[in-house]
Amino acid sequence: MIINTGQRTDIPAFYAKWFINRIKEGYVLVRNPYRKDWVSRYELNPDVVDCIAFCTKNPAPMLPYMDILKPFGQFWFVTITPYGKEIEPNVPAKEKVIADFITLSETLGTNCVCWRYDPIFITQKYSIERHIADFESMAEKLSGYTKVCVISFIDLYEKVKRNFPEARSVTSSERAEIGRAFADIGKKYGITIKGCAEGKDLAEFGVDCSGCQTVETFENALCCNLCVPKNKKPPRAECNCLLGADIGAYDTCGHLCRYCYANTNKENVIWNMKIHNPDSPLLLGELAPNEEIHTVFQESWVDNQLRL
Repeated sequence: MIINTGQRTDIPAFYAKWFINRIKEGYVLVRNPYRKDWVSRYELNPDVVDCIAFCTKNPAPMLPYMDILKPFGQFWFVTITPYGKEIEPNVPAKEKVIADFITLSETLGTNCVCWRYDPIFITQKYSIERHIADFESMAEKLSGYTKVCVISFIDLYEKVKRNFPEARSVTSSERAEIGRAFADIGKKYGITIKGCAEGKDLAEFGVDCSGCQTVETFENALCCNLCVPKNKKPPRAECNCLLGADIGAYDTCGHLCRYCYANTNKENVIWNMKIHNPDSPLLLGELAPNEEIHTVFQESWVDNQLRL
């Protein structure tokens, strides 16, 4: 199975010590965000956890622990965008993130790291022309260190509308112009461009619209075939995402990006980060006496047939 760390928060950036404590103790507890009294227990054992998927804007805090993570398969989605502090106030300088991405690639291999350039939105400052120029500059630096870049366009969830009211949807013609240009740049630098839950509209320009967190993604990273349970379904109808089993918590990401769908507001995040205990089995808070722990059934999906 695959443990997902990154659709609710950025664990490598802000909770690396906590996560490594969980690895050392061999389990993690996760409170259901929609039913607070339901706590799930996942074993963090390489016998049943085939891969840990990280999604981050800052891998640096986790880099010192790579030896501890070595028994597990790993796949890293690292987001690098052109946005400044007015949009991503606590994301490190892009040059630093690119350097750390290269370190990850050299440590794990190019099949285990993926560049994400998302969400894409259009403003006077971040025009289509700037996106194309900045994307090519980044692609040139990352060429040879990753085989894939995932793109997606901003989704105006209610949280996003509240925290980023000036944001607007990207039109179909703007998507097409960006998709065509990015696909051409990707070909130039040996990077396949994949769309994340963007339908098939960009396929005509050479964008891979088959999905970004698919079975094939993880099979290539692990160099083996995976026997994924038939009842394992994507979390959203418009994607082929294999990830579930998210051990994160909403309202805990300190990047405070204005486009973020996982944070309600800055005040909640600041409070939750204050009460975080790196020694707790839960990312957020402590286990209450009346809470019942439900052990999740886990099994390896590896079929033990090596791939060349």
